[in-house]
Amino acid sequence: MSYQSLYRKYRPRRFSEVVGQDAVITALGNQVKSDRIGHAYLFTGTRGTGKTTVAKIFARAANCETPADDGSPCGECEICKGMADGSLMNVIEIDAASNNGVDNVRTIIDEVSYRPQKGSKKVYIIDEVHMLSPGAFNALLKTLEEPPEYVLFILATTEVAALPVTILSRCQRYDFHRMPIETIVGRMRAVLSSEDSDVEDKALSFIARQADGSMRDALSLLDQCMAFTFGETLTYDRTLEILGAVDNSVFSGMMDAVLNEKLTEAVKLLDDIVMRGREIKTFVNEFIGYMRNLLLISANGSTEADIADVLGVSSDNYEQMAGIAKKVDTETLMRFIRIFSDLSAELRYSSQKKVLTEIAIVRLMHPEMQDDTSSFKQRLAVLERKIDKIERDGIKAAPAAKPVAPVRKAPLPDALPGDVQMVCDNWGRIVSDATEIVRGTLSAARPSTDGSRLVIVCENEISAETLKNNSDEVREILEREIKKNVEFEIYGPGRGEDSEEKYPNLEDSINFDIEIADKV
Repeated sequence: MSYQSLYRKYRPRRFSEVVGQDAVITALGNQVKSDRIGHAYLFTGTRGTGKTTVAKIFARAANCETPADDGSPCGECEICKGMADGSLMNVIEIDAASNNGVDNVRTIIDEVSYRPQKGSKKVYIIDEVHMLSPGAFNALLKTLEEPPEYVLFILATTEVAALPVTILSRCQRYDFHRMPIETIVGRMRAVLSSEDSDVEDKALSFIARQADGSMRDALSLLDQCMAFTFGETLTYDRTLEILGAVDNSVFSGMMDAVLNEKLTEAVKLLDDIVMRGREIKTFVNEFIGYMRNLLLISANGSTEADIADVLGVSSDNYEQMAGIAKKVDTETLMRFIRIFSDLSAELRYSSQKKVLTEIAIVRLMHPEMQDDTSSFKQRLAVLERKIDKIERDGIKAAPAAKPVAPVRKAPLPDALPGDVQMVCDNWGRIVSDATEIVRGTLSAARPSTDGSRLVIVCENEISAETLKNNSDEVREILEREIKKNVEFEIYGPGRGEDSEEKYPNLEDSINFDIEIADKV
């Protein structure tokens, strides 16, 4: 007989063998025992949680002549044996991912008019039902609402949000939840006892965490690891190597390098992960999970037992993570998680995974590269640690100096008209003391006086605006020269001057001795 994978070989055949879905099993078993089976059911939940398995058990139980006390099929009656060996076609399984058109649904509608040869129910199990087209859903509605009394529909999906409301309203809905790590480990131990194989408990716990609540995924990973260690004990280290995963100590080393800004050490750790054949994307996702654990530990105010059970980690790993969690605040950890979550999305389509990961590590170490609040707080925390180190080394940080009251200067006297005229006469020497930008603009300007004020006329509006923006410097230059307060105005060309100032020699420029000849 050909080899069967573990999840197929040990697929439950009775309700009592299903683990982790007690509420669903109890409800369906009671319906079988009370003979109150409905006409349409919807099983929803993440992958590998038992939707199709329970659907098959329920379909056989609905046809069984003598159900067990818990509502499971007996497996001994003629109907059960006929469905087991395939001679009875009372249960029809349809994959909606590849049969999602209107014609496929019309085939179902035509078939439901025929009664089953034996047994009381003709059961249609439609897997991945969310893949049906809108037209197929519409074609199914009427039959799903009022099927013949001998027809039972069981719809299974991982994406219940994609189903039309009209479908949801016609079905009894049962949600299949992710399974706890303890439940998955217990099931794997039962399988291993039947397989006469030996696996370390630490390895089983790691596989259960990798499965993310999916029993099928856990058994598939276990099957993969056992194939690499045929006839030997499956150890934790061997499991890490086979699955391309990273040990918790590597995450601790990476976090320590990040917090202490040891970029070379962090890059070497990443290089070592790559050289060992580990997947960078797997490392990134697991490091996010590690930082999530640190965040929960840092924010938790309860005892170790309370949070360690939630995290699913050993006491040794918890103590190691608790030590690191004391060195970093929750807002910094949340910033780290955001950076690596963005990185995880980028790695999906990138061919430069290692480069992107190195850049993300640099961003973790240098909060000044970002301007969010958590980055500022991390920068302050780094400064505080550096000050603490300086003080521990024997150098005390100098106390903040008391603010010194500014020295008030005595007010300068106002400049007289003669003082203003002196400024105009010595303009070239006075402006040579200005900064480069102001000096060039003042040198090209033309000074004059209207009596008590200095009038500075620039060669263009841009120069005038430049001087106005640097008026404080102009004032300081004038006060430094004559030791008096000089009032001045800055204008562009053609402003602030009258016609006599523009043309001081107007009479000399125009010939007023005009002779008018007598008319002939």
